[in-house]
Amino acid sequence: MTAEGFLEGRRLQMARGVLLQCIMGGYPPARFYGSDDGDLALTADPQQIHRLPWSSQPRALAICDADELSGESSRLSTRGQLKEVIARYAAHGLAPVVATELEFFVFAPNTDPTQPFQPPLGLDGRREDGHSAFSVSSNNGLRPFFSEVYACMAALGLPRDTFMHEMGVSQFEINLLHGDPLLLADQTFLFKHLLKEVALKHGLTVVCMAKPLAHTPGSSMHIHQSLVESASGRNVFSDEAGEPTAMFRHFIGGLQAGMADFTALFAPNVNSYQRLCHPYASPNNACWSHDNRAAGLRIPASSPVARRVENRLPGADANPYLAIAASLAAGLHGIENELEPTPAIQGEFAVPDSLSLPCTLHAALERLKRSQLAKELFGNEFVEGYVASKTMELTSFFDEITPWERRVLAAQA
Repeated sequence: MTAEGFLEGRRLQMARGVLLQCIMGGYPPARFYGSDDGDLALTADPQQIHRLPWSSQPRALAICDADELSGESSRLSTRGQLKEVIARYAAHGLAPVVATELEFFVFAPNTDPTQPFQPPLGLDGRREDGHSAFSVSSNNGLRPFFSEVYACMAALGLPRDTFMHEMGVSQFEINLLHGDPLLLADQTFLFKHLLKEVALKHGLTVVCMAKPLAHTPGSSMHIHQSLVESASGRNVFSDEAGEPTAMFRHFIGGLQAGMADFTALFAPNVNSYQRLCHPYASPNNACWSHDNRAAGLRIPASSPVARRVENRLPGADANPYLAIAASLAAGLHGIENELEPTPAIQGEFAVPDSLSLPCTLHAALERLKRSQLAKELFGNEFVEGYVASKTMELTSFFDEITPWERRVLAAQA
């Protein structure tokens, strides 16, 4: 909308069904978002209005809440769902603290989607071949791109902790500083948008798919979580002697109880399961461990004041609002019901059937559809609408025949 209209406080409205629009552009039946498909009001968060530094024209972006015209938050809004989870913690005198680690690939333009992605040409005229993981010189050919990324992050007020080259070919990771869950979800969303826009200016393609390249590690969005007392700021996962508390155990127990039901929220696309079925430190399980990257729930080595739980299931393709909301909601469920986790695992281990997770989008959606826990925490309307939208996407995928099928199966008798 125009700057004048925005500054005058003109209300921007949007059809309710847009919140369930699938990634191909279509919509599930209207019964999932109200048969009238009435309007929602988009209410800008005054702390999240940003001048876009990469735009040559004066442009601004405002992150909005999707509210019913009667004033309450729409149950279909993932940002609204996260705000509700935070409010439930506040009612217990607790405040979650989270941080996200986002991985992504930087590729050359890919004009033919039937062809694999390729890394861009470096300053030496060659394409990276995967030998640059954690190297200080690995992004030299992309230095102009990353310089603008850093400058745009500063302009948008996005503080960064560490930036590094990851294990994949032309794969990178950013660690955002820990803080309020809503703020971190906003920052993760803004960062992904920033990456794609700046890449286009530099003739590059940034891809946040969970598994864009075969035989290469996928891209995650690990979520680090701790809880503090709202009044004192004390980490309630550690007691005065620095030992783990009952609340710490119950938080893990809740995550274990919810991860299988919520897998479709952490891994929302067909491609998400390519990452999980070929792990490369992307565990598809609800085991927990002290500093073992094969566990879906890892407790990083830290001082007692920084004790936290890392959820390693979400991919880079996950909705940050929804993934953080689901992870925190599961942890709170464990605290409220005093759920005890299984024993921690260490070293090489076999995943018990009770802690294995769905390994296809179809299985994950079926699990979510049947989940009473998901409906209790997020509401029937959200769960049913989400499943309907994702089922459309899955059906669209099955409407296509892949190159593998033509290559391998066509010659079969």
